[in-house]
Order: sequence, then structure tokens, then C-alpha cells
Amino acid sequence: MTTRAAAARKTVLERTYQASLRDVWELWTTKAGFESWWGPGGFAVTVKELDLRPGGRLLYAMTAVDPPQVEFMRTANMPLTTEAQLTFTEIVPQQRLSYQHVVDFVPGVQPYSVGNLIELHRVGKDRVRMVLTIDAMHSEEWTQRAQAGWEGQLAKLDARFST
Repeated sequence: MTTRAAAARKTVLERTYQASLRDVWELWTTKAGFESWWGPGGFAVTVKELDLRPGGRLLYAMTAVDPPQVEFMRTANMPLTTEAQLTFTEIVPQQRLSYQHVVDFVPGVQPYSVGNLIELHRVGKDRVRMVLTIDAMHSEEWTQRAQAGWEGQLAKLDARFST
């Protein structure tokens, strides 16, 4: 898949939570919130910088901590800790958050950016529907890995808001 073809493909993931808009928004936009759930299972995240404004960035370190993830990183010849950067492109408090995520961790692939959009919708008085739209990565294999990673990440939110 070419980069242009990858950019045209998108994945949409949806969840509905028994939560307030404020609570879900803060998980995406605060240091404590982000660190509490971000990253696929088996990884820990530390936020180093958070500048929540269009053009601002989020810089974080993600470290493989569980044995299967440590083994995968070693087998793939990747470091156990990688730093990642998001640049915010749109912020509408408690409604929309979009950003470009720099993909600079894939061996043999030149760095590039993928876009992500989070939309939050109030459902009744105490539920939130979250719609996450994710750009495809440079290859089908890495797009599938990213989708699996997102499903793992969202499972953390699912558990947090389960009733």
C-alpha cells in the first residue's frame, strides 16, 4: 500500500460510556488522564509535555513492561522505550480533538504522520458516545497492528467505565 493509498483509508471505532463528557474529555486532555489509559496493553506511558492548543504538542514516552510486549520489541529490533509526539490540529472542548501522530518508530520506514479525530457526543444525561477516526498507516500489516493497539487501549477505557 502506498502512503497516498494509506492516507485515504480510515478506521472508525466507537464506544458508549456511562460517564460525563468532562470525565471522558479529561482522559484525552490531561497528563493524569492520558497516563491512566494510553498505550496498548503491556505498555506504560509517561507524559513529558502537554500543550493543549492547535499547534501544541503532546510528547510522551511509552515503555514495554509486560513480557510479551518486551519480547515483541526485542524481536522487532525496537527499543523498549520510545518517545512519541502528537501535534494537536483542532480542539473544541468536550466535543472534538484532532491531532497528527508522528510515526517514527518503524524500522526501515521514513517518519510520517497519521491523523486521528476524537468526537464526543452526549447521549441522554449521563452517557457519552466516543467516535475515533484513525488514518491508515504505511502498510496493511502496520494498519492492522495499529487497530489491534487501539482496541487494546480502548479496552482500558471500557474497563474504567464499566458498570
